[in-house]
Amino acid sequence: MKQIRYMLFLITFCTFLFFPGPSGARTVTDETGRSLTIPDDPRRIVSFAPSITEIIFALGRQDRLKGVSRFSDFPPEATQLPSVGSYIRLDIEKIVALKPDLCFATKDGNPKDVVTRLTAIGIPVYVVDPRNLEAVMETTLRMGDVLNAAPRADAIVHEMLSRIDRVRALIATAPSRPRVFFQIEISPIVSVGAQTFVNELIEMAGGINLAKGSAPYPRFSREQVLALAPDVLIITSMARGGRFDQVKKEWSQWPSIPAVRNHRVLMVDSNLFDRPSPRLVTALETLARSIHPELFEGEK
Repeated sequence: MKQIRYMLFLITFCTFLFFPGPSGARTVTDETGRSLTIPDDPRRIVSFAPSITEIIFALGRQDRLKGVSRFSDFPPEATQLPSVGSYIRLDIEKIVALKPDLCFATKDGNPKDVVTRLTAIGIPVYVVDPRNLEAVMETTLRMGDVLNAAPRADAIVHEMLSRIDRVRALIATAPSRPRVFFQIEISPIVSVGAQTFVNELIEMAGGINLAKGSAPYPRFSREQVLALAPDVLIITSMARGGRFDQVKKEWSQWPSIPAVRNHRVLMVDSNLFDRPSPRLVTALETLARSIHPELFEGEK
């Protein structure tokens, strides 16, 4: 987190020194190292991922957002914006029709050829690549700079750092690290490996990820999960409706699992955990309360 704190210092310092001149263009470097020319003050923005949409709203620049990708549903107002296709199947014609002066894409998921084709016709695409919680804060700062919302980005990251520090201080007092199985899909059973946001959050929240390994999203049989005997079993899924309750009911039939025996089978909101946005701090706090409820006694 030292790098983020240093970036905050630089952005705060530069805010007092830099005053935008007349409307024009500037050259920036995105998170993949690409140089691109963008408007000094972008007014027509299109987002290619729900996480990017969330950051734009958090920065207070939603009035400039003219289109979003499918499943951009937070905050609720985002659902009222035109859709330009799904995360991995973007519709170039719809994007162009919105006449954007800047698009935001993510390296992890958005098709590279879409970025290439839009760039070829003169539409700048700024690509982000947040891979962990620290990188989410860096992305927020970078987008804040691009959208002339640096003070707001600074405030968001300051708050995130403060909340992270509080969780770390509480977890430092925990006498043990419960063994956690985090289930992100129901059929088949899928969990999270080392190179994922959720693994980082589990460890920061004072747990041991039982699925930690080289595979980012390993599959398990029910027998394998039983053998792992997790102390805490957390369930989430992109599926909705009654499937959550059903899978919790199915696990309750196996009291040999410590998590079942001790009523530690829990369900969490998938959107908090699978989007690299500032809400990952809320996901961290949710996990910490789930893994170490004793540290949060007396809180609402």
